[in-house]
Amino acid sequence: MKLFVTSLLAALLAVPAVSSFAAGEAAPAHEAAAAAPAKVAKPDLVKGEASFTAVCASCHGADGNSGTPANPKLAQQHPEYLVKQLQEFKSGKRKNPIMQGFASALSDEDMKNIAYWATSKKAKTGFAKDKELVALGERIYRGGVQDRQIAACAGCHSPTGAGIPSQYPRLSGQHADYTVTQLTAFRDGGRKNSVPMAQVAAKLNDREIRALADYIAGLR
Repeated sequence: MKLFVTSLLAALLAVPAVSSFAAGEAAPAHEAAAAAPAKVAKPDLVKGEASFTAVCASCHGADGNSGTPANPKLAQQHPEYLVKQLQEFKSGKRKNPIMQGFASALSDEDMKNIAYWATSKKAKTGFAKDKELVALGERIYRGGVQDRQIAACAGCHSPTGAGIPSQYPRLSGQHADYTVTQLTAFRDGGRKNSVPMAQVAAKLNDREIRALADYIAGLR
């Protein structure tokens, strides 16, 4: 009798241990699926090129190097920046009726494909044109204007204008006309999708904006 009770007790104590081992060895399928990290789709450069050619090339050039000074060069721009701008054109946060029309037809996947294709293309260099202004532009870009608390552009966009991926756009070689338009829009409230840029541009006069734009055009 004593032997039977001892065997029964041992069997009862073993059940939880076996159950715990089994539970730890194989979690339910739905829990395993929830725990697995979601896969991020890689950009499709073939689709990106097709979309760029169909939607963007007429204004921004077949390789992202716009030949029209009023339209920005997109080649070699940071893809995160391009996606952000397209999303904000689509939502209306960045105002431009033409760009909003184009961006509204794009899905987030389309935007990502286009942006990564554009950044894979090499940007063509530009040139400063106004010798009198370019020196002023260089001083502001590299050192800011301390007595008016204007920050140096190089601090965010790098000394060469290469920008910082995921944070600040590439400026190097950008058309001066386009840069003048954007800085003026930031200053005057026409472009509101970057508070830091609005704060910096608010302190610039027309001559300083033209000087910066001319210097940026020749950056490399």
